[in-house]
Amino acid sequence: MSDFLITERAEMEARGWAELDFVLVTGDAYVDHPSFAGSVIGRLLEHHGYRVGLIAQPDWNDVEAFKVLGKPRLASLVTAGNLDSMLNKFTAAKKYRHNDDYSPGGESGHRPDRATLVYANRMREAYRDVPVVIGGIEASLRRFAHYDYWSDTVRRSILTDSKADVLIYGMGEKQILEIAKALDEERLIEALPDIKGICYMAKDIPAGKVVECPAYETVKKDKVQFAEAFRQQYLEQDPFIGKTVVQRHGDRYVVQNSPALPLTQTEMDEVYNLPFSRRWHPRYDAKGGVPALREVQFSLVSHRGCFGSCSFCAITSHQGRIIQNRSHESLIGEAERMIAMPDFKGYIHDVGGPTANFRHPACAKQSTLGACPGKNCAAPHACECLDTSHDDYLTLLRKLRKLKGVKKVFVRSGLRYDYVLEDNNRQFVKELCEHHVSGQLKVAPEHVSERVTEIMGKADKATFLKFKDWFDTANKQLGKKQFLVPYFMSSHPGCTLNDAIELAEFLRDQGMTPEQVQDFIPTPGSLSTAMYYTGIHPLTGEAVYVAKNGRDKAMQRALMQYKNPDNYKLVHEALTKAGRTDLIGFGPQCLIPPRPIKSMAKGKPNTQGSGKGRYKSETRSTIGRSRGKAKTNGRGEISISKGTKQRNFTRKQRP
Repeated sequence: MSDFLITERAEMEARGWAELDFVLVTGDAYVDHPSFAGSVIGRLLEHHGYRVGLIAQPDWNDVEAFKVLGKPRLASLVTAGNLDSMLNKFTAAKKYRHNDDYSPGGESGHRPDRATLVYANRMREAYRDVPVVIGGIEASLRRFAHYDYWSDTVRRSILTDSKADVLIYGMGEKQILEIAKALDEERLIEALPDIKGICYMAKDIPAGKVVECPAYETVKKDKVQFAEAFRQQYLEQDPFIGKTVVQRHGDRYVVQNSPALPLTQTEMDEVYNLPFSRRWHPRYDAKGGVPALREVQFSLVSHRGCFGSCSFCAITSHQGRIIQNRSHESLIGEAERMIAMPDFKGYIHDVGGPTANFRHPACAKQSTLGACPGKNCAAPHACECLDTSHDDYLTLLRKLRKLKGVKKVFVRSGLRYDYVLEDNNRQFVKELCEHHVSGQLKVAPEHVSERVTEIMGKADKATFLKFKDWFDTANKQLGKKQFLVPYFMSSHPGCTLNDAIELAEFLRDQGMTPEQVQDFIPTPGSLSTAMYYTGIHPLTGEAVYVAKNGRDKAMQRALMQYKNPDNYKLVHEALTKAGRTDLIGFGPQCLIPPRPIKSMAKGKPNTQGSGKGRYKSETRSTIGRSRGKAKTNGRGEISISKGTKQRNFTRKQRP
């Protein structure tokens, strides 16, 4: 096989190919790495004998750009890329992002809004008689009628607007091979009802066990019905017990077959053992390559799925709750291939997945009977059946760090500390601190108000503080100065102004000043987004407070960074509005003084907070007790500097 998939006609001619079986259009730049969805699907199809070409970031204004590889024999495959195209382009404040890490040179503007729709319609325009199959995260999470934050409307299923023949939801390897076989045998229409993990349009409701949720026309007008539709869809996202779900759109139905079965370890090894070059295409060299590769080039994906079920995370509806893992042999083999690369410096940057220390299913029954519908395995309280063993993960880390040529193996995926505590595993924490932490360990408590963490599906404040104590104790025993980097979220559904103040007081007491704050973004497909739109918790029917007003959201955010002089007015307004003027003053418990204090040095207002030492101009770091300074760069990295040494980390998928 070549170092790269076909991208030009000349490459087809060099292989003696007159036509391709599949043309895959993606909104990301072409990076031949297993962390890029288009590359995985293309490589897998090629491995199974199909001829595949890839068109990356075509000019969507010109249909000819979609014809450069000719008419595909079997189908056009379309994905927006590794991110929803609207999330990729806009911030929580609906402002344009300046950078796109999945484009050459990090340049923005290389993909259209709602890229799946645009690309699918262009491919249909180019070749009207060729089936169109859409997939990827954007298609997966917009498969039913959904709330779209950027237009503030309920939109139809992306399947109807794209006019695609099939929508693949989830990770897609099993589905694409079944679809390819059916297309090759000219029996796609007949095969659709039997392929798990796909959606298609039908005039009638299929036979068998079917859940019909409220129609698009109904949920668009009625938020209670929207919440009910989401509940029904959410509870059927299991490959073993999930039923077919249908939703009427006009005079037809969107039909969702039950999710695809989890990949076996052998199947997952096959995917990650494909001959990826782990490089961006040479055409991007002149622009400095594709920034997103730098974060994953020397990282290992050890597993998929997450049984954490955080409300704001869409993994439940995409990768699923059942963990699928790779063998140690497969991971060691990939590590050895990385070690042989000329630019490998001896550091494996990460070994993990959506949650680093979830290496096996939550309990034995999930592998054959599925996950319990409507129940959380880990939080806010762990299920009594939860398998909390870290033995396999520790064994894997030990094997990797012993490989010749490896200096250090880091763990930078999100870590579920509540899961570590449930295992009562101080040895894991000590070994993690000794060998696998690069100065900071990122964790995501997200909030401290118990009411909010319960809605989020997260552990409570006491759990975080207990883990922090374990972490600090382990580092003290090792003689290391390492720090926790906790992430907190503002304006999540259920979070009131009083809850935000409770978080600010916690940050005060812990000596923490977050330099990077995450506002809640209502992305399609998540439980939290359904709460944001409806004001209802779909699984309980209870009303949920939502901060939608821009001023209310700004106050919650400002409270998390109450020491920032630019936030003084917002924090003062928030405390006054909440009746918490006791936190305005010069006492040790106060957040801000009664009025801005001018700095003697610069003559500018200094509102770093009140109490002894709080008017100094120093900036405390995100990680709390350190006197280092934290700064962010354009890639969303935080650098913690102390003296002349500087360490970087990048935020990835939150657990």
